[in-house]
Amino acid sequence: MGVFTFVLRHSNGEWKAKQHSGDIEASAASTFAIQRSLVNAVLAVDASGGVQSSFSTVSPTSAVFQVIVGGAAIVGGGVAAAPAGAAPAAEAAAPAKKEEKVEEEEDEEEFGLSLFD
Repeated sequence: MGVFTFVLRHSNGEWKAKQHSGDIEASAASTFAIQRSLVNAVLAVDASGGVQSSFSTVSPTSAVFQVIVGGAAIVGGGVAAAPAGAAPAAEAAAPAKKEEKVEEEEDEEEFGLSLFD
């Protein structure tokens, strides 16, 4: 999994980006165009999996853009693809939720309550 962080500055009608810890740089007229350019540049360096990105405006003339390659992709509230090390942790968490649900049902029975009383 690769994480690429960029600092963006706007001056003279142009956005310029420089990688926080690296050599990737780009410039474009709009934030959309520079994001596309940076994602393509990152994929040229690391195309090991899915791509996620995050753009945060800091001020009217500066922003932070982050591109994450690989790792887990959240789709519809579930994990679609996870690295090999994360699979056992996800499987261990799922049974815990089921057990909690069973315990709640048992608690209701202990008090003699039912849905139709």
